[in-house]
Amino acid sequence: MTIAASAVTGGVDLAPMEPQDLPGAVEAVIAGGGRMQMAYGWYPQPGRLELRYLASRGAGLPFTAWRCMPTGPVPSVALVSPLMGWYEREIADLCGQDFTGHPERRPLVLHAGATASLPPLDPAYPPSTPLAFQPTASLMPEVESPDVQRLPFGPVRADVVESAELIFLYVGEHILHLHPQLFFKHRGMEKRFEGRSPTHAAVLAERVSGVGSVAHALAFCQAVEAAAGCEVPARARMLRVVLAELERLYNHLHYLGHLAHTTTLKVGEAEGKRLEEQAKQINGRLTGSRFLRGLLTPGGLRRNVEIGSWLGEALDRLAGETAVYARMLENTNSHLDRLMTTGRLSRQVAFDQGATGPVERASGLDRDLRRDHPYAAYAEVPLAVAVREAGDAHARAQVRMAEIEASFAILRHCLGAMPGGPVRAECSPPAGSEGLGWTESPRGTLYYAVHVGGDGRIARVKIKSPSFSNWRVFPFTVHDSNMMDYAINEASFGLTVAGCDR
Repeated sequence: MTIAASAVTGGVDLAPMEPQDLPGAVEAVIAGGGRMQMAYGWYPQPGRLELRYLASRGAGLPFTAWRCMPTGPVPSVALVSPLMGWYEREIADLCGQDFTGHPERRPLVLHAGATASLPPLDPAYPPSTPLAFQPTASLMPEVESPDVQRLPFGPVRADVVESAELIFLYVGEHILHLHPQLFFKHRGMEKRFEGRSPTHAAVLAERVSGVGSVAHALAFCQAVEAAAGCEVPARARMLRVVLAELERLYNHLHYLGHLAHTTTLKVGEAEGKRLEEQAKQINGRLTGSRFLRGLLTPGGLRRNVEIGSWLGEALDRLAGETAVYARMLENTNSHLDRLMTTGRLSRQVAFDQGATGPVERASGLDRDLRRDHPYAAYAEVPLAVAVREAGDAHARAQVRMAEIEASFAILRHCLGAMPGGPVRAECSPPAGSEGLGWTESPRGTLYYAVHVGGDGRIARVKIKSPSFSNWRVFPFTVHDSNMMDYAINEASFGLTVAGCDR
């Protein structure tokens, strides 16, 4: 059986899977050069849980999905594919499913002390009823040495940084272990999609993560379009690429400015944020929204976007100034000295733990959904995928610099090859349909799985966020490092809490 998907290169092969066969099936995917992507639970009927597992087998090949109908505990696959550990813990918290043999049997989304009368994602759960909560100490690794100190940092942190508690175990300046406690502001975004019309839900998708508005809305719209079997007009597909690359530009420019902030390069910080502001002003003039919201909808765009000559001129000016800025960063020894060798992430750990986007590409993993599973009009544009091998903070910065240059090249191509015609097609997914959509967001791979209910409204949305993946990976670069490098290392990952917590 094949379910719909939004890629040019193929759909999703869906097959039933018995729970006891899951570890062997996951092992076979990895042995064949593939990679697990996510798992989630959903309820086709109240009280009837179905598990879904998604795997990618390689560039241009259809994705593989398994449907599992548990009647009791399910074997964990976290020891075979470590990146699946967080997904299983999320399912345990929100769907009440038990996984046997899991190496981290503690809550992830629900903090210690939270209890629910029903699994929160069960459609029968009363939506206005808060979870019962009794303050309880979080489980932490046992420490035997009196020399080891414990530092809880957060959840309220300096400046406008989002809420997260980072618990350090350290000796002097040496960090032995980092335990991040996230989900202080879990908003239940996946639950909020239930019962919405696809058009309304697209507006909700734009607000899952503010700095990824286009990526989230585009992945959602493409999942709905796949379920409906609708064909997006050529002009809308090309304009979607323009919007996605404009979003990548301002995110990466902000990243470079913030990274300079952590190395105390004040002029570099100011210049990066000035260029970010220029990019956002271009967005605002083009679309009316600095964050490029209010345009994407299932079937294409809500309205046409006029491309004037001013846009090419503004992008050329921004490209020139950005190139000078990047060269200056790469020739500032005080900046480079703090980045090189900081936060090294090996290729194997990046693969095993699920690193994605610039983080994985800086560790030698050559993966990019725009090229490997093209969507929108990416199959028609030139795309250079930047890869580095060092796996440190400098490599992650270099990948983003190269991606900025590639984004300008893509935008120039799109402006010169922009087709005419309509920007929206009718898109009404039939009752009981489902689809998968994806994007390569500025932070990495983003998937939306959409299930449509019997009334044509959304029954379930699953969001596989890049920050959910990269927050899992991040502590592996902190263990056995030092306090002086921590802020630089965290900035080099480009993490968001909102994207993880959802």
